[in-house]
Amino acid sequence: MRSHDLMRGAMQATRRSVLAVALGAAVIGASVLGAGAANAAEKINIAALTFVSSSPLFIAKEKGYFADEGLDAEITFFRSAQPVAVAIASGDADFGVTAFTGGFFNLAGKGALKVIGAQLHEDVGYDGSAILASNKAFEAGLTSVDKLGGHSFALSQVGSSFHYMIGNVAEKAGVDIESMELKPLQSVPNMIGALKSGQVDSMIIVPHIAKPLANAGAAHIIGWVKDYVPYQVGGLFTSARNVEERRDVVEKFVRAYQKGVADYRAGLLATDGDGKLVKSDTTDEILEIVHKYVYSDDPAEKAYPKIRNGAMFITEEGKLDVDDVKAQVKWYQDRGYVSADANPDEFIDTSFIAPLGQ
Repeated sequence: MRSHDLMRGAMQATRRSVLAVALGAAVIGASVLGAGAANAAEKINIAALTFVSSSPLFIAKEKGYFADEGLDAEITFFRSAQPVAVAIASGDADFGVTAFTGGFFNLAGKGALKVIGAQLHEDVGYDGSAILASNKAFEAGLTSVDKLGGHSFALSQVGSSFHYMIGNVAEKAGVDIESMELKPLQSVPNMIGALKSGQVDSMIIVPHIAKPLANAGAAHIIGWVKDYVPYQVGGLFTSARNVEERRDVVEKFVRAYQKGVADYRAGLLATDGDGKLVKSDTTDEILEIVHKYVYSDDPAEKAYPKIRNGAMFITEEGKLDVDDVKAQVKWYQDRGYVSADANPDEFIDTSFIAPLGQ
């Protein structure tokens, strides 16, 4: 064989080898990309408030519980409860955790929302929402809940959870709600500002806001909602479409949320044999996580006590007090804030989390 034939054969063999390597690399690359696409986390958006009550969400995100379920979770924050429900109903968010309102029940009654679990529950054994009087009103004699008659009261919106709470508290305290001036101020920050400035006489707010206000001398605590109305404050919910079309995603979300609830209870609701709240082995870890979202501008030494003070009760596994939610719907319906057609049996879905008592 001539030398140039040998060289040409060698060159052709080399080209074939290079081509084989290139094709092999392409196949491997495609396989890797394909596997990556198949394993890509599913994006979900969660609507919530920057309250301690949202802690199970923060914990689930920071400790990787959502990621473990193959979910890429983003939390979007709102200033009041009703916009959270609207975000879920409109499809702008996938899941929501916040207080129940008349507007929420109307949306749910139209088939837009499904309640799948529990958020906070007012319970006598734990910190709960406080009834506050402004300094001006307190000095003028508003020193107890039974004296609320004739005074102004701040709420976010008519038909809000604040409206429900003051309505029930007033009834139990023997106060004529009609004698009070209810002032809808659209957001919690507006409510706080109005109380501090004396533009309103009273309001109800979660303990992690109420206690610092009282401790700073900016308001006075005159009572606690739990002493008048132990109730299911809020819930975990999603859209009816998600339940029907993305049930696997809802199940993954619920599992991650329940892990967050378990950690929240272990870290912030631990009690001793006498029922007194105590620090547990995980308290500091949970406080560090929650601090990233709540009182994040405060140093830890200031934020941690406020977070602990605001840790309200959440039922084990996020179980919903279904009977109480039905009672709330009836209260709103009796006063014309919720359509008579809204049926909680149709918008409460206990197939993801068993209800309280089961």
